[in-house]
Amino acid sequence: MTPIRTERLILRNWEERDRALFHRINSDERVMEFFPFRRDRAAADAKMDEVRAWIDEDGYGFAAAEIAATGECIGFVGLSGTEDIDVLAPGTIEIGWRLAPEFWGKGYVTEASEAWLAYGFGTLGVGEIVSFAVADNHRSIAVMKRLGMRVDPAADFDYPAVPYSHPHLKRHVMYRLSREDWQARRI
Repeated sequence: MTPIRTERLILRNWEERDRALFHRINSDERVMEFFPFRRDRAAADAKMDEVRAWIDEDGYGFAAAEIAATGECIGFVGLSGTEDIDVLAPGTIEIGWRLAPEFWGKGYVTEASEAWLAYGFGTLGVGEIVSFAVADNHRSIAVMKRLGMRVDPAADFDYPAVPYSHPHLKRHVMYRLSREDWQARRI
């Protein structure tokens, strides 16, 4: 992927130096509060390799977010296909994020997401980008609202990969942003 530069960030593919951070954001209890699993180091390394290969193949994905001034990787923000979520329409593109807690509340996710929306709508030419989260994940939902996404209660769904042993994590709320609404926001 060609790195994307924002005011404070560089959005790029994962590098070997990012492995410890990738593991941390996939095992930290605060970061993973709304997920039914935690990844050990081997599972995190395997997932990072998988994500890195997808980005190499597609030119986008859940990419590393690096602070431009320091070179420090803080987590990921990016676009992804949702082929593994059978309750969503084929070709659905989602925007998602996961940062280490010390970087929360600084506007990094919104800043990076704005760049990814421009890439998705402008470069990829998609007609709509969605985002979804556990209904109690107020921090992520606040980002969705800041991005101009609109809630679509009729599209809320039970995430198929969440086991029934975690019923409080199954229900996900859906937010959508059309290319037209995104363009109107930019005027």
